Amino acid sequence: MAKLLKVFLTLFFIFSLIQCLGNRRPLVPSYVDPQGSLRDAAIGKKYMVSTGNPLATKAAIKVLEDGGNAVDAAVAALLVLNVTNGEAASFPSVAPTLIYDQKSGQIKSYIGAGTAPKKASIDWFHAKGYDVMPKNSILTQLLPASPDVIVRLLQEHGTKSFSQLVSPAITVAEEGFPANRILVKNLDLPLYKRLGFTIIMPYNSEVYLEKKWWYGIREGELTKRQDLAKTWKSMALEETQNLKKGKSRNQALESVRDYFYKGPIADAIVKLHNDKGGLFTKEDLANYVGGWEKPISGEFGEYKIVSNQTWTQGPVVPMVLQLLDGVDLKSMGHNSPEYIHTVSQAIELVVADRERYFGDPKFVDVPVDGLLSKKYATLRRKLLQKDAFGQTPPAGNPWVFSSKKPSSLLSSPNDSKNQEISEIKYGKDTTYLSIVDSKGNAVSLTPSDFPQSPMVPGTGLTLGIRMTQFRLDPNHPSALAPGKRPRITPNPGMVLKNGKLWMSFGTPGGDVQSQAMVQFFLNVIVFGMDPQKAVEAPRFRSVNWPDSFSPHTYRPGGIELEESLYSLVSDSLKEKGYKVYKKGHLDNDLGSVCAVLNDPKQKQLIGVADPREESWAEGK
Repeated sequence: MAKLLKVFLTLFFIFSLIQCLGNRRPLVPSYVDPQGSLRDAAIGKKYMVSTGNPLATKAAIKVLEDGGNAVDAAVAALLVLNVTNGEAASFPSVAPTLIYDQKSGQIKSYIGAGTAPKKASIDWFHAKGYDVMPKNSILTQLLPASPDVIVRLLQEHGTKSFSQLVSPAITVAEEGFPANRILVKNLDLPLYKRLGFTIIMPYNSEVYLEKKWWYGIREGELTKRQDLAKTWKSMALEETQNLKKGKSRNQALESVRDYFYKGPIADAIVKLHNDKGGLFTKEDLANYVGGWEKPISGEFGEYKIVSNQTWTQGPVVPMVLQLLDGVDLKSMGHNSPEYIHTVSQAIELVVADRERYFGDPKFVDVPVDGLLSKKYATLRRKLLQKDAFGQTPPAGNPWVFSSKKPSSLLSSPNDSKNQEISEIKYGKDTTYLSIVDSKGNAVSLTPSDFPQSPMVPGTGLTLGIRMTQFRLDPNHPSALAPGKRPRITPNPGMVLKNGKLWMSFGTPGGDVQSQAMVQFFLNVIVFGMDPQKAVEAPRFRSVNWPDSFSPHTYRPGGIELEESLYSLVSDSLKEKGYKVYKKGHLDNDLGSVCAVLNDPKQKQLIGVADPREESWAEGK
């Protein structure tokens, strides 16, 4: 009898296991992922969209077709990206933004990065035994920014309601979307890590793995975000109810913001932090503000390159291009050893200044005018040398060229760990969107943040690990302080020519973002490439500085090359003193640039999308 019972229980267990293992999410029929596929540029006479996912691009196109403007379309695309690319760019996290207003010819920057909670301080973390910001922890969650960004953009420049613009994202979240290759890659955890993920962060596992830790995610698998859809419906309902009460459009939009930062959603976020030993309070959320700011710019020939302020790494792009302006890059040959060496050294010189000076300008004196001075660029250009630097070069002294003087001088940051590592895992994520509407208005926006810390149960909200871009070194410009923004890596860009918008562009990729953007720009301007060919061209990236994400390790003298470049130039670069690392073909670790270019001669817009991810450009 005992044997029969044992056999019965064994068979029951096996049958149950088979039933469980067989219950997989279905595949989307005939799904074709655009990642890895070369294509022609999109051409439009009226408007153009390029984003990190076809569904987001099509949502933006529909808004433009229905009479919305670039800001309306950007909000719709952003929210869809928060679904389809939520493991890389979640709601409600960072969303640094540039807006071009065609009527005034001006570019505006919106501060789309949250701040540290009031309880967060270097002393607090040191007392807990941390030398660097912890990873995968609720302690690294930054106050959310994108709900503020969405409302302020719509109030200032939009025409449609939040309810209208969130509708496409709700549909995608409820009905599902095919898991793309990059999502699968980002969540490609071995079995034991999936089990650990489920144990440590059960709600995250419920959202991304449906608690089926024994399965990896398959390409094309139907994926839904039901809880996130419910959260957005509650926000939209708040707006609708206020409109019915006779509130103005802007007042109703403000109610959406209040519902998030002061209402039920804030309550759920604070409960999570109370339950998990986090730092957020109701006061932190209620007092959060973003804000408009004047962007900064540099020049390369007749082009003016524009970025957000130094709470992002955005100024790296205009600084590098300004340093290279006047260098005969074309004679070196595209992606020749000398060209790669020269551009990499220019990037390394600028990043040395990034590490020394870039921080939240509300907390740190930043000599922006000195950093962007042409005289300073000339001085730094003289430091380009025959051989590799071998380690991060010294920062310069832009204060000499600044109209202001520092109220206090930071000591040099402490040396970062010179740890040899094979791959930096953090910061490969993020996505991007670029939109130009029929009137010539444009939006460039780089959303980010990933589910590597506990999500808010029942809401679908991911608060990310962005505080890992703070330092626990008080001498670093991105040193942690209550209410301060870390210097984040996401950095949208715009380019003006003769005072008019010429290009809106950006990319995911952590520290590689500025490097990929510089290479794409030079491919088009210096080498005259077709924009789509320029985005597909093989890339390189320096890794000769501390990574922006904790624990800020780096590979001294390191440079990465996509495989087609590696076979051609690796030996020559090694002779110059580089440690050369091989990457794959069309590897998204080297960015995934999307851009919209304005061709006034042909009276057309050109949209390009990088095949390194599932990016997609489309226009009319």
